[in-house]
Amino acid sequence: MKVNQKDSEKVGWDQMRGSSGNPIAVPVAQARTLPKLMVWLILFVSVTYVVYTLKLVSTSRACDDDLLITPPLMTVLSSEANVTMGAATAEGIRNQTSTTVALRREIPEAHKRTELRHIVFGIAASAKLWDQRKNYIKLWWKPKEMRGIVWLDKQVKTRSDEGLPPVRISGDTSRFSYTNKQGHPSAIRISRIVSETFRLRMKDVRWFVMGDDDTVFITENLVRLLAKYDHNQYYYIGSLSESHLQNIYFSYSMAYGGGGFAISYPLARALERMQDRCIQRYPGLYGSDDRMQACMAELGVPLTKELGFHQYDVYGNLFGLLAAHPVTPLVSLHHLDVVEPIFPNVTRVEALKQLMVPMKLDSAGLMQQSICYDKAKGWTISVSWGFAVQIFRGIFSPREIEMPSRTFLNWYRKADYTAYAFNTRPVSRNPCQKPFVFYLSRARFDSSMNQTVSEYARHRVPHPLCRWKMADPADIDRVEVYKKPDPHLWQRSPRRNCCRILDSKKRSAKNMAIDVGVCREGEISEI
Repeated sequence: MKVNQKDSEKVGWDQMRGSSGNPIAVPVAQARTLPKLMVWLILFVSVTYVVYTLKLVSTSRACDDDLLITPPLMTVLSSEANVTMGAATAEGIRNQTSTTVALRREIPEAHKRTELRHIVFGIAASAKLWDQRKNYIKLWWKPKEMRGIVWLDKQVKTRSDEGLPPVRISGDTSRFSYTNKQGHPSAIRISRIVSETFRLRMKDVRWFVMGDDDTVFITENLVRLLAKYDHNQYYYIGSLSESHLQNIYFSYSMAYGGGGFAISYPLARALERMQDRCIQRYPGLYGSDDRMQACMAELGVPLTKELGFHQYDVYGNLFGLLAAHPVTPLVSLHHLDVVEPIFPNVTRVEALKQLMVPMKLDSAGLMQQSICYDKAKGWTISVSWGFAVQIFRGIFSPREIEMPSRTFLNWYRKADYTAYAFNTRPVSRNPCQKPFVFYLSRARFDSSMNQTVSEYARHRVPHPLCRWKMADPADIDRVEVYKKPDPHLWQRSPRRNCCRILDSKKRSAKNMAIDVGVCREGEISEI
């Protein structure tokens, strides 16, 4: 069918009408401008895409996988990048090039991760006990890697080849009033150690760490812990006493200096400016720690609690506490002269030397507890890596096993188990439920398997007669534990490692093999 010219014009006119039937006015100038705007828009988007692609390519080449960029620095760089991507001119390309050059520059010192060299130790000591307690410091001190001062009340004989920190005599404190009849004025001297160390004006310091001469630090874990915090802010980090009565008497807001505490550089600077005036206001306080906390209260800085600092205000055997260490890195041990050696049949110093062997292999995993079950034999197994393995007859829930057993006594000898600042469980009176303990005998790193191999020998003590008709853990002489070192353990959310009983068909019936590591997907300590 043919369509004449008038009909075609009518159709075109009808198409231009709106829904109301009225004509749509389209100016001639706008009709000509629209195609040009579309072309420019397409061109702008294309150029922006090209510049953005160039940025991705240049950034991927400039960045090293090992380069650590902290959030403040990344904010600056991303701002520059946004300005660059928003421009489609030659000037924008020049800005892009300058951004790439900035990425290749070395990151400022302030943005680098905290390391051991950023920490300065202040160690409180007395001349009377120096010859005995300096052996504890030798266990953990690294002369070529660490900085710190031992602050004494009197001069002592020292040798340069002993591998100890430099020794200084504390300043005169006779001008300060001390009125507590139960304590000793030396508490004032010790409370000023952080300030006196600050006045030495050491360079590149982020943290001041306080400890006693009978404190042993696991320095790798100390660095891991402090690296979590911004050293440019005010931080007072430490832990409480194990004795509820001690915490009531002194404060639940106070860090105990024997277990060690850390103060950030800005806070140490603020403390140094006001501490002598602060001390004068509290002549009736007992010790150095409560004086420090009183000044922190005046500064408005609360205690940041980290359970890895251990005051150990207890007597007796630490086994129950160490075998059920909380899920946090082991940072310090204290009162080692008061408690029994942590390994049997050796001296205190020898026992700690033995602990240093697994510490060097995997400090992050030291003393960390894992719980698993040998369901065929009806046993519960608790592994405290680098320290001990326990085998229990019967099935105990993880909730029970993760509680410390009361192998120790309260700091206040007349107090009972209700005077601890944490949950404990009694040592079982059932002869069949007494655990079989296997202490660390040796540890090594197997490079072919890329894992540690630690061996635990049974502690041969008499066990009461058990009439349960089940497999007897007394048949086991040795436990082997296989574990891959995990230096990044504490960069993840806190969780106990899992352990698995390995097939023993190829091994002697007197040996048990256990694998310890990060829990697999869906793996739990299921009863």
